Amino acid sequence: MNILVIGGGGREHAVIKTLKKNKSVEKVFCLPGNGGIARDAECFPVKATDIGGILAFAKEHAPDFAVVTPDDPLVLGCVDELEKIGVPCFGPHKNAAILEGSKVFSKALMQKYGIPTAKSRVFEDAAEAISYLKAHPYPAVVKADGLALGKGALIVNSFEEATKAVEDMMVKRVFGESGARILVEEFLEGPEVSVLSFTDGKTVVPMVSSMDHKRAGDGDTGLNTGGMGTIAPNPYYTEEVAKRCMEEIFLPTVRAMQKEGRPFRGCLYFGLMLTKEGPKVIEYNCRFGDPETQVVLPLLESDLLTILLACRNGTLSEDMVKFSGGAACCVVLASKGYPKAYETGFEISLPEAGEREEIFVAGAKLEGGKLLSAGGRVLGAVATAETLKEAISGAYALSEKISFANAYKRTDIGARAMAALEE
Repeated sequence: MNILVIGGGGREHAVIKTLKKNKSVEKVFCLPGNGGIARDAECFPVKATDIGGILAFAKEHAPDFAVVTPDDPLVLGCVDELEKIGVPCFGPHKNAAILEGSKVFSKALMQKYGIPTAKSRVFEDAAEAISYLKAHPYPAVVKADGLALGKGALIVNSFEEATKAVEDMMVKRVFGESGARILVEEFLEGPEVSVLSFTDGKTVVPMVSSMDHKRAGDGDTGLNTGGMGTIAPNPYYTEEVAKRCMEEIFLPTVRAMQKEGRPFRGCLYFGLMLTKEGPKVIEYNCRFGDPETQVVLPLLESDLLTILLACRNGTLSEDMVKFSGGAACCVVLASKGYPKAYETGFEISLPEAGEREEIFVAGAKLEGGKLLSAGGRVLGAVATAETLKEAISGAYALSEKISFANAYKRTDIGARAMAALEE
């Protein structure tokens, strides 16, 4: 089979490397890919949001199957358009991808079907939102309705911070039209858990849980990023919590989307908060998380392509999906200064990855035969092991063998999880 993968980051690199374990995969195309992915796939400079360009490429190269991974092309209807020209796809159609594309839609869905989530109000007028926030308890959460590169949800600790957030989103439009509508939510407290799941629209099979580290600095300080590292499994996600999530959140969400005439087929990501009242949904994503995918897929023992085809064809079953009982850790190496201004263009020196190691490249380009840094998050050093402690140690040991000027990483990925295991 020839596979087309849409996207160009570390998540896509993880997906491609995992797909290639299937011996029936002859060739992998990646649009646009990156300099690191180019070692594992044929990359072409077509943007993931260029639906016309993707269709033209598909007509010329006739892939047998496509995997659409980023949020933007899914929300734009990339799967719908590829299927129209006869290319079967893994990923939700446009009318289901709205679950991530509109936080107002997803919140209304949860309220309608009794899926536990934070209380909230929707606003289309900045003055009304600011007036409401005068009497709102703090901290609070202000969210842009649409896609905002993972930066559209702000925790505000005072009326002044809340006012600035509203004005930035609704008046200055720092997130474009995504901030035309906003939600003001109650602030939830508790451990956060990320759970990716495979679903064919009826059956939902959760993957191993994970814990992301969003803040740029050690001790969860500094600005929010796309993710500075991950571990799996998440120690807070016990069997009892998993059972509740399946009964109260996962199955009700998939059934709700069916009832709304928007069957969701693909990877459904549940961002959860484990509150004193029980698990609640912080957000849905309509695709593999990044960098959660980088720790989840290395623990997958089943064949990924078989699962993705089953999701698309409506034949998914629980026994198709098996994960190892071990643990994984991903340490992100970023460009110093990220997520603000940073310099790129530095040569990257990579070691050969060991048997239980992976290097997933996110922001790099090939120039003159050299791999150069070309983004904020440059790559992820990943290790798997029998225990989380060993996986963390392995990922950091691997990261020390990777070098490029201006490199930066957090030194405490997994520390919170280890503390939880020791409680």
